Amino acid sequence: MVLALALVACFQLASWGFHQLIGLLLNILIAFFLALAVEPAVDWMAARGVRRGLATGMVFLGILVAAAGFFALLGSMVAGQIATMVEEFPQYLDSVISWANSTFHTHLSRLEVQNNLLNSDWLQKYVQDSANNVLAVSATVLGSLFNLLTVALFSFYFAADGPRLRRALCSVLPPSRQAEVLRAWEIAVAKTGGYLYSRGLMALISGIAHYILLEILGVPYAPALGVWVGLVSQFIPTIGTYLAGALPILIAFTVDPWYALWVFAFVVIYQQFENYLLQPRITARTVDIHPAVAFGSVIAGTALMGAVGALIAIPATATLQAFLSAYVKRYEVTDPRVHGGRRSRRAAEALARVRRGLHRDAPEGARARTAPDGPEAPGDEPS
Repeated sequence: MVLALALVACFQLASWGFHQLIGLLLNILIAFFLALAVEPAVDWMAARGVRRGLATGMVFLGILVAAAGFFALLGSMVAGQIATMVEEFPQYLDSVISWANSTFHTHLSRLEVQNNLLNSDWLQKYVQDSANNVLAVSATVLGSLFNLLTVALFSFYFAADGPRLRRALCSVLPPSRQAEVLRAWEIAVAKTGGYLYSRGLMALISGIAHYILLEILGVPYAPALGVWVGLVSQFIPTIGTYLAGALPILIAFTVDPWYALWVFAFVVIYQQFENYLLQPRITARTVDIHPAVAFGSVIAGTALMGAVGALIAIPATATLQAFLSAYVKRYEVTDPRVHGGRRSRRAAEALARVRRGLHRDAPEGARARTAPDGPEAPGDEPS
């Protein structure tokens, strides 16, 4: 009884500790996959004489500069467009009111609509709730920044000390297991790189498609908006599509409200094309998994770990599948039913060899009743 109670107490303590550390464990998992993604670039620079720590710092500095420049460009663009929208809002409101009056035979006025909007209960409640949640929002922002710094720190250590980490891990394993660990590490690097390549390719296609539409409509900042749609829709799971499409719709609205409707329709149609045609084919080619398995792994990863699980589900599944394939022995399939009723030449030869072997090893009585390639004689019992 004492031993059972001690085991239950240890289990409860371990469960409590795991739930307390789950945020840190998720950050370490993200950092590990990020380190796998940048490790080929770090290895390439280290092979040319650059110290591994310096090479890792240069790679991360390049990523940081590119991200900061991109968001600075978008921030200035969004700020300018919001100022334009605020200045021209009365004109937009007048055009909408005149369209509604002419279409539905109403008698609305801009002053009446503005008063109803400013004095509405939901707007006052929203402003009050926003003022009360300033502290919570600030804490969330600070927590996100801390998590980002944690991920960056661990990913830097994983990439800079990759060989040392592998040596430390292999030193506690027998030689046969060491080879398996190193092989799994190499597969993880290859599959993670392939996944990022596929995401980059889809981001390029998406950015070009949306850039062409915005350029045709005459929406300003079309190149920057195309880059925004491509990157955000592909590298932010689950909600990335909606965040990516909201900004072009907002900018198009400043030009013409009907342009915003056209952009919205194009975003929805392109998303369906990408989900059902483009993404399964590209992802299956680069990470070598079936499109249905890729889709199911994303759903399972989202259910288990949310957005983080959706982001790392496909490279993790591809790594596991490639690693386990070395331990799965495959055989020639001889049954013609799996070939759609048609038997291939190799399958027919294999089936003939099997029948000849059974006929040679069978007893005399059974051998007389069974033909190598023919059906059983009428009235005979099955052998």
